[in-house]
Amino acid sequence: MLVVDVENLWVRYGKLVAVRGINLQIPRGEVFGFIGPNGAGKSSTIKVLATLLRDFMGRVRVNGIDVLWRPQAVREKIGYVPDFFGVYEDLTVEEYLHFFAAAYRIERGQRKGIIGDVLELTDLSHKLDAPVDALSRGMKQRLSLARVLLHDPDLLLLDEPASGLDPRARIEMRELLKALKEMGKTILISSHILHELAQLCTRIGIIEAGKMVAQGSVNEIYGQLGLLRIVHVQVVDMSETLAEKIRTVPGVESVEIQTDRLAIRVHEDQLSIEDLHGHLVACEARIRMFQPEAMDMETAFMKLTEGKTA
Repeated sequence: MLVVDVENLWVRYGKLVAVRGINLQIPRGEVFGFIGPNGAGKSSTIKVLATLLRDFMGRVRVNGIDVLWRPQAVREKIGYVPDFFGVYEDLTVEEYLHFFAAAYRIERGQRKGIIGDVLELTDLSHKLDAPVDALSRGMKQRLSLARVLLHDPDLLLLDEPASGLDPRARIEMRELLKALKEMGKTILISSHILHELAQLCTRIGIIEAGKMVAQGSVNEIYGQLGLLRIVHVQVVDMSETLAEKIRTVPGVESVEIQTDRLAIRVHEDQLSIEDLHGHLVACEARIRMFQPEAMDMETAFMKLTEGKTA
């Protein structure tokens, strides 16, 4: 079942067209990463899904529910975390969560247990009596996630959740999102921290000037771009003769003999990593190590976009 189903979405602010015909389908349990420069249309798309932006064209549904015609029903299914934290200076963490538990119409007798569970999940149990205003930005972001988890939503909409966080808080946020992913939550997350999205997301969409310029798994995007992947291989009896044999394999761009290994550059749209391994075995290479380099999401982003905004 599709949790998010966006068909031909257009968003205009006067004469400015922010979103131009986006199509986006996210099945249950998927973590979808939304990548794009400022002004690309990420936040506008998320606000439409969060029922906060009603002036749009196209069809947008959450769990099959139309966001334009049944916004209240959609709100019961989503948890929205914007890139800023509202002002709640006079509340403690416990009071803040009790307030929103009441707003979500959670029965009074169940609130304490549910609040304890979300505080434990977000590692904020020790801050139960702390004033919200005294929390660090990283803790406020985790508290925002605790808030939207109170009613156990089907979809989490996270708009730049790591924005402005220090490195430690960013790692903590990433680990929390991994835990939510393992719980089977469906998540739409926008971010500029590209390599972290590549590690976390099952699929990624790259948006620029309101248009989706690429969409798919990280490997699919690299295949579309024809980007090179470097594979490091250690073999017994490394030689120029072996390197020359490997260079003749279709899809191999180059083979560099380094101190203790071969660095093989491969066009993955022509030769899969698995097939490369098979060719090495066919070349009678006795393999000690076979290590493909992790893909560099920044490279894909720079190649696909031109720095345009809507």
